[in-house]
Amino acid sequence: MTGRASLAKGREGEACARNFLEKAGFRILATNYRSRFGEIDLIAEEGETLVFVEVRVRKSSLFASAFESVDLRKQRKIIRTALSYLAADRHDDPYIRFDVIAVDAHGNCSHLRSAFDPEI
Repeated sequence: MTGRASLAKGREGEACARNFLEKAGFRILATNYRSRFGEIDLIAEEGETLVFVEVRVRKSSLFASAFESVDLRKQRKIIRTALSYLAADRHDDPYIRFDVIAVDAHGNCSHLRSAFDPEI
């Protein structure tokens, strides 16, 4: 898959995940939030909880599942980016959570809540 095709597939997956979350009652606050540390695909609120969401699109799970592909290095980048978001937007000590949404080739979403601990 070329870089452009991969990027387009990723954007489609993020749109699918966004729709999935909105239907589940989440309020989307930001998409593709970038800082010097990295990018967070979706930032949402679920009740009183601020949720940072990594979206993974997979054609197959032959090499690693979408959830397994968010390794420790990626988790650290997401956490640093989330801290940057919190500092910039002055959220007052919110409850936070890190979720992963896997989107398959058919546009089906699987949602893993609390996918990793922010204390790593």
